[in-house]
Amino acid sequence: MRRRALFKAAGTAALLGVGGSAFGTSVASADPMWEGLFRTWVPEIFAPLPDPPEHSPAIVIGSGFGAAVTALRLAQAGIANTVLERGSRWPNDPWREIFTGDDLPDGRGFWHRTHFTGVTKMPIGFADFGGVLDCTEYPGIDVWRAAAVGGGSVIFTGAMVAPERRFFDHVFGGTVDYGEMDRVYYPRVREMLRLSPMPADIYNSSPFAHSRAWDDQVRRAGYEPRPNDSIFTWDILRAELAGASRASATAARSNLGNSNGAKFDLNQNYLKYAQDTGRSMVYPGHRVDAIAQEPGGRYSVTVTKLAPTGDVLATRTLTCDRLFLGAGSVGTSELLVRAQATGALTHLNEHIGDGWGTNGDVVLARGASALAGHGQGVPSASRVFDESGAPLTLESWYIPGIPFETGALASLGMVLDPTRARFGYDRATNGVGLSWSTKNRDDIVGAAKAVDHRIAERAGALLEYSALGYDANALFTAHPLGGAVLGRATDNHGRVHGHPGLYVMDGAAVPGSTGTVNPSLTITALAERNIEAIIRAGR
Repeated sequence: MRRRALFKAAGTAALLGVGGSAFGTSVASADPMWEGLFRTWVPEIFAPLPDPPEHSPAIVIGSGFGAAVTALRLAQAGIANTVLERGSRWPNDPWREIFTGDDLPDGRGFWHRTHFTGVTKMPIGFADFGGVLDCTEYPGIDVWRAAAVGGGSVIFTGAMVAPERRFFDHVFGGTVDYGEMDRVYYPRVREMLRLSPMPADIYNSSPFAHSRAWDDQVRRAGYEPRPNDSIFTWDILRAELAGASRASATAARSNLGNSNGAKFDLNQNYLKYAQDTGRSMVYPGHRVDAIAQEPGGRYSVTVTKLAPTGDVLATRTLTCDRLFLGAGSVGTSELLVRAQATGALTHLNEHIGDGWGTNGDVVLARGASALAGHGQGVPSASRVFDESGAPLTLESWYIPGIPFETGALASLGMVLDPTRARFGYDRATNGVGLSWSTKNRDDIVGAAKAVDHRIAERAGALLEYSALGYDANALFTAHPLGGAVLGRATDNHGRVHGHPGLYVMDGAAVPGSTGTVNPSLTITALAERNIEAIIRAGR
């Protein structure tokens, strides 16, 4: 009850804007109290962290989709590997609230920050802690990325969709054979991750009334919704509906994790299978700060060991014979751009840091066509495609960040956006960053908003949500891509030009877009393709 009261007070402060920020000055003074609560709620992440070996045949940086595939396939090939992850390894429990929600979140939700403004555009505050979502702010764009064992699989909405051939070929420009992806690697990932569309009984349940209303509207507007394959374990949602598990995926829990394991995340498949071989070990709480190549050809990795509180426990330099970068578009690009600028990797080419994009992400909301409770079930049931202007997909979504019924139907838009940015290095701060143009934001918002507005108009939506302040939002991306693009910074299988034994295995290899669909399936399938070729060739 005390925790509920704390959240209620926090939510009231957020809504009222106390003290010029969400919580005023109360958060800083409450840090010791919050740490005590975190230790009570999730004691597992405070357990002593093991130390990785001084030298490994292979080091994998990161533990998201590309990294997890890499770790498993190396291990199966007999190559011992060390996986380094800055975030914690979070447990699952059917009854405990392991993760926080994004309606009234606490520090478990965010990676070492004290405030956040999400798609609702309402600022919220909380105590500093090593939570699961890192919001990296650049001029013109906020980038949402993971900080947890399992990477993006812990914090995404679960939709895994392959692009159409024509858009895949447009984006990749012939560096990857779509036919091979469609025939071999997309099916392999679907099988590994047990992907399937939402079953009828889930779709027809109360929490997914918004999914049915969304589909009804797009049909009225002349579209036929297509089902999305999803990573969710439907039997756990059934348990939630039956009262046999704490509500999570049926109660707006997704962006900051599902406490009961409803998402079949990488901890339950690729990473688990890798560790089961005995040749792969995951080391949480190990942030990689720098990479370099030594004169003899080995790679060195500078790591900081962190407690969940952010306290530095140790700093070390590890070595390996082969280094696989899977820290995500931002993390991998930062490491490479910094290494190039400081001379730690001297043979990187001019394409390092280039080709970055947002996958055309836009969040939208339109009014419902009838007054009814719509629920907050998380998995996305369906999508529609439109190319009346810029080609784009709208995906059925829940309303994140709002703990009460709004009558809104949300969509995640993904526009085929050709704009690309380049990471740069600031020698004064040793920082790596980029900027995103306002015009570009306005263009992709305009394209997605026009389609969403047309659907609302044709379906007889009761409200125009832009008039209420919940308008299209392209100030963020949850799908950062590029920075070390396949066929430019690397060869066609992720081998970094100029540095044998160094590989890019994640979203940094994707040229800014996956062709109007969620990138997770393509990132995972590319990693399967690339690591297979690397292992087969022995380099």
